[in-house]
Amino acid sequence: MTLAVLAPRAGRRCHNALNTLHAAHYFAPELGHQLGALGVTHPRAVNFAVRSAALGPVGPGTVAATFYNYKYDLVAQHVPAVWATAAPADVLAARVRAVDAALRRLLGDQAVTSDGMAEAARLALRAAEACSRAGRPLYAAHADLPVPEEPHLAFWHAATLLREHRGDGHLAVLVAAELDGLEAVVTHTATGKGMAPPWVFTTRGWTREDWNAAQERLRGRGLLDASGELTERGVALREEVEAETDRLDRAPYEHLGANGVARLTDLAGGFARTAALAGAFPADLIGKG
Repeated sequence: MTLAVLAPRAGRRCHNALNTLHAAHYFAPELGHQLGALGVTHPRAVNFAVRSAALGPVGPGTVAATFYNYKYDLVAQHVPAVWATAAPADVLAARVRAVDAALRRLLGDQAVTSDGMAEAARLALRAAEACSRAGRPLYAAHADLPVPEEPHLAFWHAATLLREHRGDGHLAVLVAAELDGLEAVVTHTATGKGMAPPWVFTTRGWTREDWNAAQERLRGRGLLDASGELTERGVALREEVEAETDRLDRAPYEHLGANGVARLTDLAGGFARTAALAGAFPADLIGKG
């Protein structure tokens, strides 16, 4: 079969729209409510539990390795202790309930039950057919989960698969680029498109001292300048990292085809914008801050 030739970055643009909608649930109060009902109340424990539950009752090493940019010490404060409070299967069920409630609140019942949502689910699931488990632990674990029957939940599930598939490949590229977890965050933030430092400190467990030390290491490699901005070499490295991630993640979007990718990007982008306008994300989440 001849694969469709996609426009440059078409897969990345589609992923970005899908990932935005996927990520909204991490900030949704519904997630805290559902996990709180299971006895998991600390925000970091909630985050570690819902994203890693598909892997089973894993320890802090597995979570730190697969999440990549979280400080191990923070992970170890909550994992594996969280599994003594809530079993992974219960966490996964609570996550689906939270996503259902959050999407209905952010998008409205009309959008949730629309033909467009059903079409988006079909397209995203079709793309996910071409994802590969090899070397992609978070994707592989989520790919073993059943596809929900309701279209909006099936769409979110497929978006999760595509998000984790790209993410696992991205980590391989970061390792090859010799960027550790915090250095990856620092360079991404320096592009102006990454998480603002205060959010990194709060959610990833790093301190200002850790951040400053990472900047110094990056300056030593000629990737950051004295003010913390990317140098020409730093810009080139970030572009290379994203381009190589695109290459490793091309199969799902080639499988879907150029027209399907364009349509899925349009649908997912529309849902993501609606969610953002409904207040899905903190206003100060992104920036050099």
